Amino acid sequence: MKAIATRRSVLLATATAGFTALAPWSHAKEEEDQAEVTANEDLMREHGVIRRALFVYREAARRARADPASVPLRGLLDTARLMRRFAEDYHEHALEETHIFPVVRKLKSPVSQLPEVLLTQHQRGREITDYVIRVAGGTRVGQGGGESLAATLETFVAMYGPHTAREDTVLFPAWKAALGEKNYEEMGEQFEDLERKMLGADGFEHALKQIAGIEESFGLANLSTVTAPPPPAA
Repeated sequence: MKAIATRRSVLLATATAGFTALAPWSHAKEEEDQAEVTANEDLMREHGVIRRALFVYREAARRARADPASVPLRGLLDTARLMRRFAEDYHEHALEETHIFPVVRKLKSPVSQLPEVLLTQHQRGREITDYVIRVAGGTRVGQGGGESLAATLETFVAMYGPHTAREDTVLFPAWKAALGEKNYEEMGEQFEDLERKMLGADGFEHALKQIAGIEESFGLANLSTVTAPPPPAA
């Protein structure tokens, strides 16, 4: 397949080169030139940002149930706004609903029914985002509102985990196969153009910085804190 060279690919290669500082500069440059990001990789990378937002929602739900006053409302509001702009307006509406769902709906196989379920879940997610923005935009979460916020965030996380997994493993591969190689490569370029138009020149990188800052505000920046304990003795 012809490589889809993108600005994001260059940034990824540059970051990788930073971890191999002892390698010759020319070798790092060669790796940079050869890097590629396909349309499906792009979509799945965006899902990575969304899953990190779900991790924040899960922690916010835990705090809301245990002690509503402990929820960092600014961080929660920033997460909901990131979900609205990056996930819902851009990833879901501009990419999936506009370019992917119509292609998959035309397939003569059971996967053609999947977009309707996914669209229903997109719409429910937007309703939940509206709710979270309203709650997080206040001065505090009252004692009576903590349980409602926790339950709502938990249902969102429970829905979106399987949702993104089904898109990664079923929807996106079916879409890629239906397009054919040439059209698939062209869609990758269109997606890059849409990202620049809707999110700016560094839209994806900005989203990464945003979610990293939000994780800091929730005490979630250290990934080792979620390492599972050893299992009990049999």
